[in-house]
Amino acid sequence: MANLPVITGFGGINAAGRSSGHNGFRRLVFDQLSRGLQASTLQQLATLTGQLRQDQGLWRDANNAEVNVEEFLAANEETLLANTLIRKIKDADFDPKQIPYHQRAVFGGADSAGFEFTLRKRDLPSPLPADWQLADLPAGDSSVHVSTKAPVPVMLHSARQAEVTTAAQLPDGFDPASSYASRNHPRALQMTVFGASDAINSLGMDWERIRGLVPADKISVYAGSCLGQLDYNGSSGMLQARLLGKKVSSKQLPLGLNEMPADFLNAYLLGSLGTTGHNNGACATFLYNLRQGMRDIQSGSHRIAIIGTSESSLVPEVFDAFTTMGALASDASLLKLDGLDDADTPDHRRACRPFGDNSGFTLAESAQFIVLFDDELALETGASIYGAINDIFVNADGFKKSITGPGMGNYLTMAKALAATKNVIGEDRLRHHTFVQAHGTGTPQNRVTESEILSRLAQTFGIGSWPVAAVKSYVGHSVASAAGDQLIASLGAWAHHLLPGIKTTEQLADDVAATNLDFLLAHKEFDAESMDAALINSKGFGGNNASASILSPHITQTMLSKRHGSAALRQYRSRNETVQQQQQAYNDACGRGENSTIYKFDHGVLTDKDLTLSTDRIKINNGTPDISLSVPNPYPDMCD
Repeated sequence: MANLPVITGFGGINAAGRSSGHNGFRRLVFDQLSRGLQASTLQQLATLTGQLRQDQGLWRDANNAEVNVEEFLAANEETLLANTLIRKIKDADFDPKQIPYHQRAVFGGADSAGFEFTLRKRDLPSPLPADWQLADLPAGDSSVHVSTKAPVPVMLHSARQAEVTTAAQLPDGFDPASSYASRNHPRALQMTVFGASDAINSLGMDWERIRGLVPADKISVYAGSCLGQLDYNGSSGMLQARLLGKKVSSKQLPLGLNEMPADFLNAYLLGSLGTTGHNNGACATFLYNLRQGMRDIQSGSHRIAIIGTSESSLVPEVFDAFTTMGALASDASLLKLDGLDDADTPDHRRACRPFGDNSGFTLAESAQFIVLFDDELALETGASIYGAINDIFVNADGFKKSITGPGMGNYLTMAKALAATKNVIGEDRLRHHTFVQAHGTGTPQNRVTESEILSRLAQTFGIGSWPVAAVKSYVGHSVASAAGDQLIASLGAWAHHLLPGIKTTEQLADDVAATNLDFLLAHKEFDAESMDAALINSKGFGGNNASASILSPHITQTMLSKRHGSAALRQYRSRNETVQQQQQAYNDACGRGENSTIYKFDHGVLTDKDLTLSTDRIKINNGTPDISLSVPNPYPDMCD
């Protein structure tokens, strides 16, 4: 009998804002919220981005001037909303109008009489070209006179206009580095610290209390990025430094490793001694990691799993690479789609148009984390229950022509996810009470292949009108974190009984397979407890396909009642009241502009003196339960 992996906390940051408390989700469906929820959403965005804070009971703006909060939010609503979701790039580490590059050139030539110039001695190349003649300048001058009859190849500093000027950046004004002592960390690691802190704080329980209940080896962490940390503080700096005349730092290589988000969680947030790792699967990476944590919980090897991804690759080199592949929606392609001239401005807001006439995806940055408890621990602690992980399936594509092209593997993953969902909720509810969070990148190839997969499977399983959502239309494609964005949006949908529409797509493209599918081009409301499960789909370069069956909160609680009994559920609900109060207190504190980011640098570092060893257990002097060495033998029939 498997343990049920229950979602008890979640948090993060993307272009919609902070994830916990469903704040980011509410930005997606802002136009369909009540005025009260709209005001709350605006306040959370304003405090997140430093535009508003409460100080000793008084509200102050970014200039420290006292303001009336209602009037401030009303006056700044348009700006706060405009500075979120997919939009024109601004305030990035580069200017899309002036991207630096080196232009190859040659001074002099074979037919020239020669070439002469002066150069500082410290700037002379090593080794010195054999045909260079040097002459000292007057005493006290630190330069030399260089003459040569050979051509001199040089790189001239130049600048170019980016072909893509759209991205799903974090909300304007929010800087994850300002939330803790970041010490030149790459941006994705800064987002890791903020996002994972948000998830831990969202639990409504003190982490040290939880550690006191669970042995260290019963906690697992799976987190990372797909592309690695590619800004200058990470791998890009390591690769660029010498070419830019700078030195490589001691941190750039390790901080660029793609499993470093998990390392940061263990070392600076959790103090975890448990299982750790990262399972990279291109655009399906979040589900690859989630599958690891799910299996840990199901098998009973672990009681807590923290899963996440953090990706921030909004750097010119990555834009250049994806543009060369023809994967991104360029300014020129957007203008062509809308029948506009080159002199016009592209519709940045609608750059990503899943399943419509489109031209490519929109690159995004996002960090998303969830916390899983086994079902018994969730009830014991009174943790809030946001849903459960039923199953996740991963399949490759087999033989391929293009390594980046789609293949057959996604048919297998989605079919298995549907079958696993039917096992739990039954055939009738599968057909009428589930929805799909599609990969929905906004590329012409995706709209054809994914719609065909979903349509054929809907027909096969007897689903008459399967709701299909695609949140990349709002928050872009965050690569490793893509399925994390989809999962967080699904949790928000259950909380608000509202599925976000694909509102950037006005009508389906002619080549989209729509039979038995209901592509949600507008928000879709649904009755409470009428959506039992979500199917999360991911398709990654190289044949990395993953699909997840996620159970709703009400189905999860029904399952818990069947296993543990109604009396246990009543006791759980009583304990959960305190947890909900703490969760609300955290959300309220964020809404006042208070910073709760966890970063424990050089805190509680253990040494060998903190261990007590015996043949049956390890005792650690940090307040956590002993680690048992009663390791089961899986091969008793093969041993004497």
